[in-house]
Amino acid sequence: MEQLFRPCPNSFKNTFCVFQEVLPIQIENLKLQYDSKSGSKYFYTKEGMFRWSNHWGRLANSKWRLEPMEPETDSKFKIGYAAWNEFYPDNADEELYYLEANYSKNTVNYQHKNNPNYNYKAILRTSFETTKKIKQIRNLLTLTSWAKYFEYDDLVDLRKEIIEQLIYTNKTLDEIKREL
Repeated sequence: MEQLFRPCPNSFKNTFCVFQEVLPIQIENLKLQYDSKSGSKYFYTKEGMFRWSNHWGRLANSKWRLEPMEPETDSKFKIGYAAWNEFYPDNADEELYYLEANYSKNTVNYQHKNNPNYNYKAILRTSFETTKKIKQIRNLLTLTSWAKYFEYDDLVDLRKEIIEQLIYTNKTLDEIKREL
């Protein structure tokens, strides 16, 4: 009989992870190994974890995000997969996070410095500082009222210029705006 792989129960505390959405066929032959009180279901393999859930983001003492498939599935419950080496340590004190903007989708997200795609150009910040910058960037991406104080030819270019400085420098939003 095949032995089930089961990670240490505390191995997910204080972690950051980005799961990739997968189709239900991926877990068809897997045995459910943990069913949480909040309704999430967990399937473990030697390579990684599948999580079936309708809630992602902050989970107790961890930050787990789901990157949706394209096109997005309609289901409220989504299945995400992450390899064990994609779980990174999280705490409130260290500068662990950097920001990435996706201008074609008008979104901003944070990533962990241990992510192999980190290019060492974006400024690392604490969780608190990262949250503050994300709010500022989301406002820049979705609102236009702030732009009436600037002379510009192209709002898209102005947004990008300000956002890039928020991501790649330690300047405050007020400092950036004063310099423009």
